[in-house]
Amino acid sequence: MASVTRAVPREARRARIAVGALFFCNAVIYANVVPRFPEVKAALDLSNSALGVAIAAGPVGALVAGTVMAHLVRRFGSARVGVISTAVMAVNLVFVGFSSSWLMLAAALMVAGMCDAISDIAINAHGLRVQRLYGRSILNSFHGIWSIGAVLGGLMGAAAAGLRIPLPVHLSVVGAAMVVVALLSYRLLLTGSDAEARAEARRVAGAPAPGARSRASAVGLLVALGAIGALGFAMEDAGASWSAVYLSGSLGAAPLVAGLGFVSLQAFQTLGRLTGDAFVNRFGDRAVAITGAVLAGGGMAFALLLPSIPSTIVGFGCVGLGIGTLIPAATHAADSLPGLREGVGLTVVSMITRVGGLASPPVIGVIADATTLRIALFAVPFAAAAVVALSFALKSRSGGNPAEGTPGDQPGATPLVQRAPA
Repeated sequence: MASVTRAVPREARRARIAVGALFFCNAVIYANVVPRFPEVKAALDLSNSALGVAIAAGPVGALVAGTVMAHLVRRFGSARVGVISTAVMAVNLVFVGFSSSWLMLAAALMVAGMCDAISDIAINAHGLRVQRLYGRSILNSFHGIWSIGAVLGGLMGAAAAGLRIPLPVHLSVVGAAMVVVALLSYRLLLTGSDAEARAEARRVAGAPAPGARSRASAVGLLVALGAIGALGFAMEDAGASWSAVYLSGSLGAAPLVAGLGFVSLQAFQTLGRLTGDAFVNRFGDRAVAITGAVLAGGGMAFALLLPSIPSTIVGFGCVGLGIGTLIPAATHAADSLPGLREGVGLTVVSMITRVGGLASPPVIGVIADATTLRIALFAVPFAAAAVVALSFALKSRSGGNPAEGTPGDQPGATPLVQRAPA
């Protein structure tokens, strides 16, 4: 049987580079701040609770931005919104470095959260538009680039702190560099209307026009997709917030070794995202998500049932590898739902995902206080099982969407080039 592929337009290849650059900037900007929070705390003479409240202003800003994100993308286009929000986020980084009071710091972090949320929606929307031109999954690779940017940004921040580079100088240089990258990327992004491009993709794929019935079913699917994103975020946060505490406190690991749980999760999550597109193209988002959830839940359950330092580090690695494609898969499915205005699906799923991320740390903390942290971490296998139960909302290999039951924007929808049999 002849294999089918699509001829990728030159503008799509250029846009893929630009979208990757914006994902990279989005991660690098905030990651540079995190290692320097101890200095900010000391410089402003803040208590732990005061610093925590200031940092929490970021997620609050993201939720506030949720009320206008979809409108901005529809009104001005994903390319323009993605570049401007990324550039503003980079400029705002300077105000974090120059903060002279708690109020100024909290305000800067709130603006950072708002810009991050708006940028997140816009660059994912544009990435999905580029993906439709490719005719195959490439969204996971963008999220993989984000993971690389987060690690690199954290290393940059740690190095700057170690070299005692003044915080205003460090963040000003990083901010200026990211503004340049964001502005340069604009010329490479796709032009024209996002809505018209999406409508044309649906027409070519043979999808029906959105109707009242599809809108009704879209609501339930959006909740399911948002829950998948929130569960993926919660499993990731279990490693970020609690792996070092569990390894050092419950298992007696040395400080250096205790940090390896988080490193393992992040490294394997990055690997899962960079390789995820190949598996999604072959098996579909749904099958890959189910397999990943089983790996994450099974690996963590094994580590908790047979607790040791090596098994726990491996267990968190399994979590990272298993959840790598969950949020991109939920994002892809939400953008493809019929019956919704441009950007609404992405916005709703993003907001539910962020709320889940906010709720996860205190929930695990409360359970740990009532029992033990080891028992509380069984929330990860339970979350993985819930992802399997909700996987009906994701796209299958054929690209069909549960809300429409017809081919979507997956491979094979528009064959342009026929290759000879292998």
